[in-house]
Amino acid sequence: PRPVHGPSTFRGTGGLVDPDAASRRPARRAMRVGTRRTILGFGSLLSEQSSRLTFPELANFRLVRVSDHRRVFAHAAAIFFERGIANPETKEFASLSAEPCEGAGFVACAFDVELDETNWRAFEDREEEFALATVPYVGLDGSGAGEGVLCTRGSDDAYVARWGRELFEKKYLAHVPTIWDWAPNSGLRPCACYLRHCVLAVTKAGPAALDSFLDETYLVDRTTPLRTYLDANPAVMTTLPPESLVGRYSG
Repeated sequence: PRPVHGPSTFRGTGGLVDPDAASRRPARRAMRVGTRRTILGFGSLLSEQSSRLTFPELANFRLVRVSDHRRVFAHAAAIFFERGIANPETKEFASLSAEPCEGAGFVACAFDVELDETNWRAFEDREEEFALATVPYVGLDGSGAGEGVLCTRGSDDAYVARWGRELFEKKYLAHVPTIWDWAPNSGLRPCACYLRHCVLAVTKAGPAALDSFLDETYLVDRTTPLRTYLDANPAVMTTLPPESLVGRYSG
């Protein structure tokens, strides 16, 4: 059966998510290509190895805290279907995003890159479905405040406007009815292989990052923390990637 989906405006414990706000942010024009910028990672990018696949020359990899945003498994990722690690029957094909949510927050990583045209296009291609926003962060000890580029909640309309209807149909509608419009009760679940990868990556980053990932990451219902989900689904951590993806999905 096709997944249940519905309106994508959610009122959670910390604020209202405006699904149209993402499409109103002109991501590329907001980025000063050709200058040194900070990228904020909160999922697989918490693995420095994974970050270096996109940014081989990154510098100053560190942990920071992002406030007034919630980390959530709430959208479908085409790359999981392309790589054969999505499970349509159980709806285990959700990936991570960050969405505005007053009072929420999480531990992320930050690293600095030179945003030349090649690096920026690689980042855009990797994070094609997101709205790339500039948000504030602060070091875990309260120092080192700055701003970085964060992958925030997008919209189906914004994806079509940016990449075209043909690509949207090929990459998404061939598998799911929507990227972003999943209702809280849709049953959407994290892609198990990707979630395992993230947990392994965050574990390497230390207890502050791990506790934040487990307790400040939510399912699509915006109420179930990741720790509760993993306790109820221990098989996630035994879901190995295909041999061809071991280097990419092993933390």
